[in-house]
Amino acid sequence: MLLDTASLYFRAYFGVPDTVRAPDGTPVNAVRGLLDFIARLVQDHHPDDLVACMDFDWRPQWRVDLIPSYKAHRVAEEVEGGPDEEETPDTLSPQVPVIESVLDAVGIARIGAAGYEADDVIGTLAGRAPGPVDIVTGDRDLYQLVDDRRGVRVLYPLKGVGTLQMVDEALLREKYGVDGAGYADLALLRGDPSDGLPGVPGIGEKTAAKLLAAHGDLAGIMAAAEDPAARLTPTQRKRLLEARPYLAVAPKVVRVASDVPLPPFDAALPCEPRDPMALEALAEQWGLGGSLQRLLTVLAA
Repeated sequence: MLLDTASLYFRAYFGVPDTVRAPDGTPVNAVRGLLDFIARLVQDHHPDDLVACMDFDWRPQWRVDLIPSYKAHRVAEEVEGGPDEEETPDTLSPQVPVIESVLDAVGIARIGAAGYEADDVIGTLAGRAPGPVDIVTGDRDLYQLVDDRRGVRVLYPLKGVGTLQMVDEALLREKYGVDGAGYADLALLRGDPSDGLPGVPGIGEKTAAKLLAAHGDLAGIMAAAEDPAARLTPTQRKRLLEARPYLAVAPKVVRVASDVPLPPFDAALPCEPRDPMALEALAEQWGLGGSLQRLLTVLAA
């Protein structure tokens, strides 16, 4: 089980009231909400291995170099020589180091890589895994990793993590007209304002799906655009050809990396805390109460 950790703690932050606070009054709704999420996921799905995948760089420079608008609207402050600061709610940012410390003390593998997003870590680990993989994320970008043959699916939270939509290739074909491998091409053609991806003007999701059904993939679509005999409307042909500079770089930006260099780690689900004393101190300082206890009980079982 691979967790898109930031996606989940954002959901926890907005799903749990900020009246949930530590003894000193600091909000810990994202911390406690995430612990409850993980407890529920382990209880319901019984993974052998679990990795909390982290954004060490939420807006990698190599993606920005290719498409400067990539996530540009989310930048709170530009940082020279390092990852830009992402715009986040004032009371969420201070909770992230607490989340990291608690996961480390519990013994849940927490993995990221400099210059890469959590999506890239997930893509790399999903590609390496010999057996079935459940990816837990609220980010549809990761639908591109769905692969029935290898048992890779996405568990998409609809309400908390108690109600998850299981995304396999059948659901993707029904909803989007593509399989997992085709979802990245669909996404880059359609564009995504939330990620600052312009897409091809005038080509929305339905048109993108029809083009992919007719021509196979992005390369096939562009070959058709350059072939006067191919069946494309004059408007579609014009738009695709005008978008060639964007379409030449968009695949590298939109597709998750599959070759991220990762440190050695133990993904096995812990039965007991790795550092009980540190965890006890964190529980007391931040008032983690029942949320932490529920997770420890599920892990012990």
